[in-house]
Amino acid sequence: MQDGCTVNRTVQYVARKWTLLILLELYKGVNHTRRFSELKACLSGITQKVLSARLKELEREGLVENRVDATTRPVKSEYTLTDSGLEIIEIVKAMKRWALRWKITNIECSCQDCSQCVL
Repeated sequence: MQDGCTVNRTVQYVARKWTLLILLELYKGVNHTRRFSELKACLSGITQKVLSARLKELEREGLVENRVDATTRPVKSEYTLTDSGLEIIEIVKAMKRWALRWKITNIECSCQDCSQCVL
């Protein structure tokens, strides 16, 4: 597969560790929005450095938008899924339907039965 291949380029940034989990946590937020601290709390094991780097990458790719409110202390930084980010979630939902159809199961996800998840 060539470096310039669309599938290859997409996999390079979507398949990076934490990327899809960050997108899923944003999807679960009110209006598909969460603050940095909320994301950090939801993603057990992620470091601030990695979370910050992934969010910047997702911004560059147009999947996430960052809104900073400097009028408050501490400064509020909120991340929201863009239309492009929401479309990727639809692909993840299709993957989940495929997995459930073919009886691929996993250990508990956020203490929920995967078939009952809001995704």
